[in-house]
Amino acid sequence: MVNFQFLTVRLGITILVIGLLLELYAGSVAAQELPVPRWASLRSDEVNVRVGPGWDYPILWVFVRHGLPLEITAEFNYWRRIRDIDGEEGWVHQRLLSGARTVIVTGGIRTLRRAPDDPGPVLRAEAGVIGGLLECTRVWCRLEIEGNRGWLPRMQLWGVYPDEVVD
Repeated sequence: MVNFQFLTVRLGITILVIGLLLELYAGSVAAQELPVPRWASLRSDEVNVRVGPGWDYPILWVFVRHGLPLEITAEFNYWRRIRDIDGEEGWVHQRLLSGARTVIVTGGIRTLRRAPDDPGPVLRAEAGVIGGLLECTRVWCRLEIEGNRGWLPRMQLWGVYPDEVVD
C-alpha cells in the first residue's frame, strides 16, 4: 500500500530544496552580470584583504579607511579580487564592499572649482583625500568632500576610468 502522506511531504521538501537552489543560483548569476573590471569602495572602517577567495586564506593586510575606492578585477562566488591605488591586489568578501563611487585626489594639493569653466575655489584638497564621485565628463569630475562640492580634472583623481562618463 502506498503512503500518500509520506510522498506528499517528501515532494514538498524536494520542491523547497529545488526552490532554494534556484534562488541561490539566480543570486550568483545576477551578481556576475556586473562588468569586471569595475569600481567599488569600502563599506567598513576595517576590512581584511586575503590571499585568496575564502575565509580560510591568510590575511595579507587590513584596510582602515571607510570609503576607500578599489577596482574589482575578478570575482569568485561572493569574493572579489580588488586592486588599490598602489596596485596591490587581494581578495575581499563582497559584503565588505559598496557600489558607492569614491575617488582619491592624486598629486599635490588640488583646488576644487565651482565649475569646470569657473576657477573660483571651493576648497583645497591634498593627495590621498577621498571624495564622493558625483559625475564625470570626459575631462572633469564633480565630487563631494566633507559636504563641499566642486570640480577637478579627471587626471588628478584615482577611481575613475580614463574614458568613463559618470552621470
